[in-house]
Amino acid sequence: MTLSFGRLLPGGVGNATLALAHRNYRIYAGGNAVSLVGIWMQRVSVGWLAWTLTHSGTWLGVMSMAEFFPVVFLSPLAGALADRRDRVGIIRVTQIAGSTEAVLLAVLVYTGAISIWLLFALTFLLGVFNAVAQPSRLALIPTLVDRPSLASALAINAIIFNSARFVGPAVAGIVIARLSVGAAFAVNAGTYLVFLVAMANLRGLPALPAAAAQSVLRASAEAYSYASRHPGIAPMLLLFTVTTIGTRGFVELFPGFADRVFGRGPEGLSMLTSTVGLGAICGGAWLLLRPGIAGLTGVVLGNTLVISLAILGFTATSRFYVALPCVFLAGGAMTITGIGAQTLIQAAVEVGMRGRIMALYGMIFRAGPALGAVLMGSLSERFGLRLPLAVGAVVSCGFWAFTWARQKRIAETLESEPAAALAGAASEARVS
Repeated sequence: MTLSFGRLLPGGVGNATLALAHRNYRIYAGGNAVSLVGIWMQRVSVGWLAWTLTHSGTWLGVMSMAEFFPVVFLSPLAGALADRRDRVGIIRVTQIAGSTEAVLLAVLVYTGAISIWLLFALTFLLGVFNAVAQPSRLALIPTLVDRPSLASALAINAIIFNSARFVGPAVAGIVIARLSVGAAFAVNAGTYLVFLVAMANLRGLPALPAAAAQSVLRASAEAYSYASRHPGIAPMLLLFTVTTIGTRGFVELFPGFADRVFGRGPEGLSMLTSTVGLGAICGGAWLLLRPGIAGLTGVVLGNTLVISLAILGFTATSRFYVALPCVFLAGGAMTITGIGAQTLIQAAVEVGMRGRIMALYGMIFRAGPALGAVLMGSLSERFGLRLPLAVGAVVSCGFWAFTWARQKRIAETLESEPAAALAGAASEARVS
């Protein structure tokens, strides 16, 4: 019997207990929470180090691209690898590699041997490790819980990710200010080890099913063709692509804003990044409590406009405590649009296309902000930090208006089509 999408996401705080009743998921979630705090510490530390080495908005964008862009090229291969090899083994190898990279960064900083090019190379390598690990981490979660608990597990995963976005930068700001940026890298290396211990304690995981040999390129081309012809998925992905490039990369420019615009240094940077995370937590919690799919298209489109307006407000002020509420609103709206758009696409996509379409969505989600950060950072060298970001927000408003005019048709397509039993199960996973 096929269950409705609304039945799978009934809403309410009690949903959290479904996933946490499973031993393997509790262990994974605990280790993942610690690891994600370290990951966010490293992201803030890399941004601050790049800024102190160059004082260049272009380099801030380049560092973001170095970490996130490898997923564009490696996602199809990494997805195929996750379906054919031991996922826990893949995660272990990439965690060891990530820990080694963090240790090397700490050593280079403490010895004074670090340079912007070494930082770029090591950040790019970390992006490769993360791109290889991401599909295995996401595909592992359904093996840790039973089917009724899957949506709950993935929702908790999203909240853990955004909680780490709040805690990690706050810890990084304190460590950088009181010790050094090298100490922040060293702490991150330790968090990788915690996750490795958690992975070693997973028990009774099911074996992978036999996978048929298939051309990665052919499968990807089929997914692109399907997405471009779908009357609901195509406009949603187009809107998300434009707004992701135009607005979501503003987080990567925080080091420049914290120093040059607000004069707050690393502690101001941690406050900005943590405020985005706090808004994201609130947005994720609101969506977790919201049952069903009806009306979600309007929610996604409405919050797309909120992101653009909040960023316009952020660029219009030089007062730090006026900027923080704008950052909070943008963080909440980004999470709502990200999870909401994924949910709508999951509800409408054919079962046989789900993995590839979500891989496409994942590439947009990760590479879009990096591309936007490079574009905005490069333009900031000539026009300052504020103007390029404001123009990106205005362009996003224009695409929002274009899509809003077609809302009724998009909503009918995405909200009315029947969903399979696992529709929406991976919605929050791509956020984390």
